[in-house]
Order: sequence, then structure tokens, then C-alpha cells
Amino acid sequence: MLENTTHNNILCINNDEIANSIQHAIVILQMGLPEFTHQFKPEVSHNNYYTPAPNGSWTAGFLTGQYWLAWELTSKDVFKSAALVHVDSFDVRIKEKLGVDHHDMGFLYSLSCVAAWRLVGSESGRDAAMMAADHLIKRFHTKGHFIQAWGAVGAKENYRLIIDCLMNLPLLYWATEETGDVKYRDIARLHTQTSLKNLIREDASTYHTYYFDPETGAPDRGVTAQGYQDSSPWARGQAWGIYGTALAYLYTKDAACIDLFYKVTDFFIKSVMADCEDMIPYWDLCFTDADHEPKDSSAAAIAACGMLEMAKFLPAEKAAYYTHIAKQMAGSLARHYATTKEISNGLLLHGVYAKASPHNTVTDFGVDECTLWGDYFWLELLTRLTKDWVLYW
Repeated sequence: MLENTTHNNILCINNDEIANSIQHAIVILQMGLPEFTHQFKPEVSHNNYYTPAPNGSWTAGFLTGQYWLAWELTSKDVFKSAALVHVDSFDVRIKEKLGVDHHDMGFLYSLSCVAAWRLVGSESGRDAAMMAADHLIKRFHTKGHFIQAWGAVGAKENYRLIIDCLMNLPLLYWATEETGDVKYRDIARLHTQTSLKNLIREDASTYHTYYFDPETGAPDRGVTAQGYQDSSPWARGQAWGIYGTALAYLYTKDAACIDLFYKVTDFFIKSVMADCEDMIPYWDLCFTDADHEPKDSSAAAIAACGMLEMAKFLPAEKAAYYTHIAKQMAGSLARHYATTKEISNGLLLHGVYAKASPHNTVTDFGVDECTLWGDYFWLELLTRLTKDWVLYW
């Protein structure tokens, strides 16, 4: 564990700030229901405002997840009703295979349909989530033992996994719980083992994506798509590693996951402590305040949720340490990044979808905007700080 790394000038979020932040979020979400019940919000805002879009992106489930959280926090049936309309849309989407040629079935179906089944016993939600799990395991490769992220299954140029997929695996553990069929669990465990063995560098920073040899399954190379360069720690990827190792431990109880959690989390904390006055990372952890690069608030929200989840399983002193860091980051988000209805119809400002660099493969998109997953993880973080929350993951 890192010692003496607490930012003395960053106060933990307090109860009033939690309550006020939740209230602002609920008002914004409820005001948006006429636009965003039969349609969805897209991946990112434009000038901090979302416009209606169909259910087609990999991020759509993050809006439905916000509605389920809002219903849990308020008991207002308008949120449950909107979420169930979304569930019907997700049912159609998986049946007709609309925009599902990728690994993000957990992002789509855990937060929408698994949540619907667990919270209100939605049979259509359960059926859609099971179809999504069956669809996801079709991307598993026995050569390499991983779930392919993108592209035509088996294509050499896409024979790779990405760190984000650790968040999609709870859908498979849930499928085994529901059916008793261990094939889903076994694939999730194999993918986890492959990911944690290859994605974490010696210094505990993480690769975004890792290629394998399609002929032998042997590990080939780690690269980035969205980080600054192949050797740098993309902030959101490091955050996926934090939450992903926590979920891996939740479902496997493999002690090695705790050790890896310490490593990837302490790397993240050391970076934001040293380089970010407000404890919110830049879009890549290679940057400091002196670089004047865009922040990625979503990475902080994801990381804080992961710290709170893993804290449940840690010795008291370490649990208190990571909880304190999470609350400090939450305090910074509440004071400087959370929205109000006057400035946005999203929940969390200053996120980044993709920032181009001379060394990566993306173009600028959603830079310094609200991101749909950032909004979700901000509300999940607030919910975790309010109650003993039962995960949708």
C-alpha cells in the first residue's frame, strides 16, 4: 500500500454533497424522460448536451442503468417504467442482432436486463440477457483463451482482447448462476486469467489491448487504441483494471486478484496524487498538470467504484485507505465536475471518449464532454456512498 499519499487539500465528499449531487442527478434524469424513454442518449454529449439516438451504440445500457439506480434511490415509478421500455428495446436488439458484433454485451445487458430481472423479476429482461450471454461466448477463442473484442471473429487483425472486457464478464457468471451451466463461468475465468497475465505491465500500468497469434494462441504484443501511445497508461483503461480486478475477485475469490488490484490501483493513485492537483486524471496517466491536456472524469468515477467494491474484501486498514481515496475523488467530482440542469442534461462534465495522438489509432471524439458511462459511474458511486448497493454487474 502507498504511504502518505493522501491529498490533504482534497476533502472527502460529505453527506450533504452526496445528497445534493443525487438530487441534481435525479432532476436531470427525470427532466429527460420525455426525450430519452423511447430513444437513448448517444455515447457522448455535444457542448454538454445529449440529443436522442436509437439503441445502437455499445454505451446504451449505461442510460438504462442510470434509470434503475434512480428508481432504487427514489422509488419513483417513472424511472422503472422508462427502464422497462428500454428492456423491450434491448430484447429486440439481441434477437435481431443489431449492433452486437463486439464483446460489450455486459455493458449493454448487465445494466439493463440483468438489473431488470434482479430488481423487478422481468422475464423478458432475463431472456434477453441470456441471449446476450450466448452471443458473447461465441467470441471466445480456445487458441489464446480470450474473448475477442472487435471485428470479424478470428480475423488476424482483430485477434485480441481489451482491458474493458473485464467489466463484461459478470454477465457470464450470472448466466451460470441462472442456468447451472458452467460453460459461461469457465469462459469468464479463462478470459480473466489471460487478461490479468498479459495486460498488466511490470510497473503495474496496463495495456489497453493485447494481440495473440491466431495460429498458436501465443501472446504477441500489447498496444493501445485510445491511449497516448503503446507504452503509456490510458487512464480509463487503468480504471477498468481497478474495477475489473475487483469484480474478478468477487466472482472467483482468487487471492491473486487482490494482489493485482493493489498494484494497478496504487499505480493509478500515485499518478493522480503526483500529477493532478484535483485528483482527477488526464485522459492518459502520462500527463501532468503542466501538459494542459483534457481530463477524463469518467476514469475517476470508474476507479472510485472499483475501490469501494474491493474494499468489502480487504483488511480494515487497507479498506479504509482505498475508501478514503475514493471519497476524496468523489468530493472533487462533486465540487468541480458534476452538472446541474442549467448547464447540461448529462451528469458529469469533462470526460473523454477518444483523444487523438501521433501514436494511437483514433480521432478526436467526445473530448471535454459528458460521457454516458461517466454519468452512469458517477451515479453508481453516489449510490454506493448512500446504501449497501447490490451490484447489477
